[in-house]
Amino acid sequence: MQTPKSILLHLDGSVRTAERIKLARQLAETFDAEVTAQPCTLSALMRYPYAIEAAAEAVAIMQEIDKDARDKMHATFMTHSEGSQRLHWVEPENDGPWGFGRRALYADLLILGQRDRNDPMDGELPGDFLPSVLVQSGRPALVLPYAGSIGPIGRNVLVAWKETRESARAVTAALPWLRQAAHVHAVAYGVGAETALQSLQNYLRAQGVQNMALHPAGDNDDDVGNKLLSLASDLSSDLLVMGCYGHSRAREWVMGGATLSMLQWMTLPVLMSH
Repeated sequence: MQTPKSILLHLDGSVRTAERIKLARQLAETFDAEVTAQPCTLSALMRYPYAIEAAAEAVAIMQEIDKDARDKMHATFMTHSEGSQRLHWVEPENDGPWGFGRRALYADLLILGQRDRNDPMDGELPGDFLPSVLVQSGRPALVLPYAGSIGPIGRNVLVAWKETRESARAVTAALPWLRQAAHVHAVAYGVGAETALQSLQNYLRAQGVQNMALHPAGDNDDDVGNKLLSLASDLSSDLLVMGCYGHSRAREWVMGGATLSMLQWMTLPVLMSH
């Protein structure tokens, strides 16, 4: 994959929006890319549908809530993008999260945030916003954890390898980081893990990625999500690369075990691709 030139940044009212803006700015400068920053939240009327049946004054209050939320997001964006010509604000779509998913189809890379159920603004988005964007768009996404500081990423990368389409797409999306990383580690679980890692090493060597450390983890592939987070901590990794596994079932997103664990418990930025 060539370096990402069009990055779509998700903005909301959460406290971590500022971290996403700062990372997007770093990546725009590193990769000579353009960033489209789009607010995306549910409208107050969608969160409180009973207001539609209330008095007109209540509806007006809901609209004022939306305006205040939009203005706060814009102020945060302007604060952290000041002086950069690479970050561009676009007005939110009328159809909220669904409009964001549509715009994601035209981006090389998405920057999203892990859901924080303790954040007062958690209700601004549907509970399945993150998995639905990942799966429906098929675009690679950098997902940032809701806790901890976010420094420069891509110096020490851990690749979670599995011989699947999703994993291969994630590795391809990660090439701009892997080629520049000081340290690259790759881990695989299950039967044939060592052979699979050697094949991955051969592929990445041809792509200009040198000095990989391989971590075949044996035949036991239970609880992979927590094992990955533990290994990332042991290696002091600043970026995890992995496939995203999930599908829709009766209007509910059903995610794979490792994907679900990562979306819930991630402790470092994760580059994911479906």
